[in-house]
Amino acid sequence: MSAISEDNKVLIIAGPTASGKSAVALMLAKKLNGAIINADSMQIYTDLPIVTACPSAADYAAAPHHLYQHIDGSVRCSVALWLKLAAQAVAEVRAAGQVPILVGGTGMYLNAAIHGISPIPEVSDEVHQKAQSDLDTYGGAAVKEMLQSLDPVLADRLEAGDSQRLVRALGVARQTGTPLSSWQKLPGEGQIEGKIVTMAILPDRADVYAAIDRRFAQMMEEGGIAEVEQLLARQLDPSLPVMKALGVSAVAGYLRGEYDVEQAIYLAQRDSRHYAKRQMTWIRNNFIANISFDEKLSERNREKYFSKILKYT
Repeated sequence: MSAISEDNKVLIIAGPTASGKSAVALMLAKKLNGAIINADSMQIYTDLPIVTACPSAADYAAAPHHLYQHIDGSVRCSVALWLKLAAQAVAEVRAAGQVPILVGGTGMYLNAAIHGISPIPEVSDEVHQKAQSDLDTYGGAAVKEMLQSLDPVLADRLEAGDSQRLVRALGVARQTGTPLSSWQKLPGEGQIEGKIVTMAILPDRADVYAAIDRRFAQMMEEGGIAEVEQLLARQLDPSLPVMKALGVSAVAGYLRGEYDVEQAIYLAQRDSRHYAKRQMTWIRNNFIANISFDEKLSERNREKYFSKILKYT
């Protein structure tokens, strides 16, 4: 523990949803006098602790946690905002003599923590809403066409269905007069300071899918439907990130009477499996891990896990 603290290390754990990465982070927090910092773009919001699988009350009691249920769903948390909050949390954790442990499956957050982000100016709400309105009115293909004259590099790279990135690229180009692709070429800033040790948790895909199916069915039994119902009652802007959390669309359809609860659970499980597949692809292709594990943490392999991590750190 002392070596990790003295070397100013920060541990970063990546993995797809339901891979068991949070259990690994909790184990390390207990053994290393660590504190866990959220790097998941949905768990940062206050509104959906059940549906987004935030830590349990027992988890919160077992180790310090930061940036979970931290921002109201009416706020649009950008990568820049998360990185600022994460850097503050890391500083607080170190000041308390603890080891910072970042854990999550949001690739943009993990990449920003390691490499920083380009200094892209903020887009005003007015400009963002205009870009979103264009998407809602004309569709992704038309917005892609609009972007072609402003940022042909990103227009060629993005698919018509990649709505969030199309809106972002269109907004930045309109706000600044400079293509987002040009901003992205600038050197990154604000990366987490210290010696970073990266870990990837990548169990067999079938195991991850099975865990997703079990977990979402359990979420529904534990209050997930009521949680989504409360969120919808707020009548927030549908384009806000929290409104696109996995499971929200499926449960909303059930609440509108479009299908029964079993179909809602199936749709949410399906969407979560698709998301996990994309996460695994991103981690394998973009996340350089110092330490990798191909099975979930269990009582059987707990010491093997810890020994491998301690040997590297």
